[in-house]
Parts: sequence; C-alpha cells; structure tokens
Amino acid sequence: MKIFLAGATGAIGSVLAPLLVDAGYTVYGSTRRPERTQALEAQAVTPVVVDVFDQVALTSALKRIAPGIVIHQLTDLPRDLDPARMAEAVVRNARVRSEGTRNLVAAALAAGCGRMIAQSIAWAYVPGSRPWREEQPLDLKAADPRGITVRGVAALEEVVLGTRGIAGTVLRYGQIYGPGTSTPVPRGATPVHVEAAAWAALLAVQRDARGIYNIAEDGPEVSSDKAQRELGWHAALRWPAEVLR
Repeated sequence: MKIFLAGATGAIGSVLAPLLVDAGYTVYGSTRRPERTQALEAQAVTPVVVDVFDQVALTSALKRIAPGIVIHQLTDLPRDLDPARMAEAVVRNARVRSEGTRNLVAAALAAGCGRMIAQSIAWAYVPGSRPWREEQPLDLKAADPRGITVRGVAALEEVVLGTRGIAGTVLRYGQIYGPGTSTPVPRGATPVHVEAAAWAALLAVQRDARGIYNIAEDGPEVSSDKAQRELGWHAALRWPAEVLR
C-alpha cells in the first residue's frame, strides 16, 4: 500500500517514515524544503516537495501518487520551542491545523483516498475530571493563546472525523520527548516518547482504527486505555523493533 506522510521530516514523521517502510509500505513523504529530500531518500522514502497551503500543487501531488492512506503529522513550531518565537508559532500552528488540514483532506478526496490519520494533542480538554478520556469536551472557551491552539485542534478534528468520504483517525499525542525533539527527557503532565508516538500511527494503519485515541504515558492527567485496548499500543514501544505484521 502507498502512504502519503505529510510532515515526514518532523519530529514524529522522521521516525514514522522508516517505521512504515520497515512494515512493508511504500511511503511518499512531504516537506516544504528541497534540502531535506536527501534525508528522506536515505530512509527509502520518496520525497514530495509541497506546501500544504498550496492547494493546487498539493492536489496534483496526491493525484499523481494515489495513496491508500494519508497520514497528517504537520506542525509549524520553532526549533527547541524557542519562547521568543512561540507566540507567533501558536498562530502559525493553528493555521496548519485548520486551513492546512482542510487542504489535505480535499486533496485526499480528489485523489480518491478516503482514509486519513491525523496528529492532535492530549492537553486540550476542558479542565475538570481526570484522567481525561476521549469522550470529554475540548476547552473551546479557553483564553488565548491556549484558545488559539484548542480551536485549531478542534478544526483539525472536525474535518478529519466529519468529512463525508473520509474514514478518519485522530491521535491525541501527549507532550513529545526523546531523540530529534526539543525535549530530551519527559516534561509536563502528559509525556509520550516520540518513537511510541510513531508506533501509534503505524498501529492505527495496521488495525484500520477509526475515531479518537489518547496517546500518552500512564499518569493521572490522561488515559490511554482505549489505545492500549483497541490498537495494542503501549508507551514502551520503540524503534527499531520487531514490526507487527
């Protein structure tokens, strides 16, 4: 099966791409930067230089590839989560989640692809009863800048899960840490190792999962019981490792 991985050079994407290849999938990985194509080729991934905001080019690329699944791992965050740049990055990242996701879903449909798995976050819930579970509401009334992030997440989830013709899966990741990320060790109340996060996407492909899944380490803040039960996911998964067939 052919998979289009949007955001293949990001923190999760750069682990997920070779994980998918090892599992036997043909992977096309997107990047906005031509200088990153060599790194993708070294992972046996076919690079696709395209900007998610260029609807025409994006649609043309997906029609050419005709993937069976699109995996959305796009973000727009500064290196090392530089505090001086985060205010601007929050707005850019929300645009990726709203407008970028709409473009990606439209391109997938135009290419005849009806399956999408998308990255979301596990700390956007309304404050209250814990641990947070997938059925609990998002904090849509939060003040900015949190509100900007939560509304962007809600827009992403709505289009992935609510668009006719798309069978959608949303992975609500905890706070990513590990190699290639801005955080080498766990930080925050909902951590998840980047390699375990990548495994969640692979398992969603293999189990043909639908709906929303929290993907985070066990703790008092968020429950990942559903992912453990339905995907066979657990927080200790790492790569390289034996791939489930």
